[in-house]
Amino acid sequence: MDAALPAAFARSAAVRAEGAGMRTADFSRWMEGRRLAHAFHVERIPFRELAGWSFQEGTGNIVHESGRFFTVEGLSVQVGSGPFRAWQQPIIKQPEVGILGLLAKEFDGVLHFLMQAKMEPGNPNLLQLSPTVQATRSNYTKVHRGAAVKYLEYFTEPGRGRVLTDVLQSEHGSWFHHKANRNVIVQTDGEVEPDPDFCWLTLGQLGELLCRDNVVNMDARTVLACAPLGRAEDRARTTDTGVRSWFTTERARHELRATRTALDGLEGWVRDDDAVRRPDGRYFEVVAVRVEAGNREVSQWTQPLFAPVGEGVVAFLYRRFDGVPHLLVHARVEGGFLDTVELGPTVQCDPANWSHLPPADRPAFLDEVLGAGPERIRYRALHSEEGGRFRDAVSRYLVVETGLTRTPPGYQWVTPGQLSSMAQHGHYVNVQARTLLSVLNTCPDLL
Repeated sequence: MDAALPAAFARSAAVRAEGAGMRTADFSRWMEGRRLAHAFHVERIPFRELAGWSFQEGTGNIVHESGRFFTVEGLSVQVGSGPFRAWQQPIIKQPEVGILGLLAKEFDGVLHFLMQAKMEPGNPNLLQLSPTVQATRSNYTKVHRGAAVKYLEYFTEPGRGRVLTDVLQSEHGSWFHHKANRNVIVQTDGEVEPDPDFCWLTLGQLGELLCRDNVVNMDARTVLACAPLGRAEDRARTTDTGVRSWFTTERARHELRATRTALDGLEGWVRDDDAVRRPDGRYFEVVAVRVEAGNREVSQWTQPLFAPVGEGVVAFLYRRFDGVPHLLVHARVEGGFLDTVELGPTVQCDPANWSHLPPADRPAFLDEVLGAGPERIRYRALHSEEGGRFRDAVSRYLVVETGLTRTPPGYQWVTPGQLSSMAQHGHYVNVQARTLLSVLNTCPDLL
């Protein structure tokens, strides 16, 4: 890592009220202006009204006529521990690697990042702040025969700028099978052609916006989590080598067998005219929508989406050891992970999906998080997940102070710096933990 980078990111994180592009107080007005500048509309439709999508003969998998974009298939999962050792579910298979790219540029010696007001059909408020480029390979190779992706050249053409970070990261292991995106930040010194749907913001301004509900989208959050901060920390409870060894041990001790199968006939799932769902109403549904978006590469389309039934809870427990902040991470097994286990938050679930189980089978530390008074909550905001594939997938993200010290199997106390270092590697830190890490990266005084 360039030794000057951590200082450059720290300077940017310290600028919170006003950057070269706009004052933070003016952001809501600007975002509302972008909302009014374009026509946006999303409506739920029955499967028979999907255009270009169909249920594949013989499997029932949902496929696109181009053979590109993604498919909705079945997944049969077996794990070696936990209250559920085997299950079947729908899963999204999208083998192509997308680009999540942030363009950075210094103004008056402070790094700013070019952010986009981007509409996604699954966002609860449709328009959120995304990275400069957020595109699948099918998008930027124009399989949809739409307009070109703006600013793509900075992330695909060598020599366009200085690469600050570049790492392949997973997406939601419960809903994607082996999905990865390139998370990249590129700095340019040249002039950047302005576009009204884009704005320059500092890291500190992004931190302020991350404290608001459903403003900064998942794709922006994951890239911010990969920022090379190089935190200087002493007296971690476990050495860096010890943390890596524990993580390797967790990967080695867990069993995961995940087999792709036909969507038709999944145990515990039924299909009707407008959804693939569970009769007990838990977890999520597969639905279809019709979309109109005035500022997208294609202005109209239809597609399937995954729609969670309830609101999730995603939280880190936090405490200090010898004055040093630590977070309690969980080595999570998810059916769609490439490498069995990734580091997740302390708690990551929809509590309603576990309410019918005895207390011993419910997620560890869930009661500690849900029972926390306001004096213990260091961070709280609602954030939606990837709006291009999930409909109204919203979770309450928290950092909760605790006095607990116990570390049951599968859990470990790590410093924010240790977690940030792990996020420089692909498939080490899951996307929910990266959302909370993006908050810590942009709000350095939070803990």
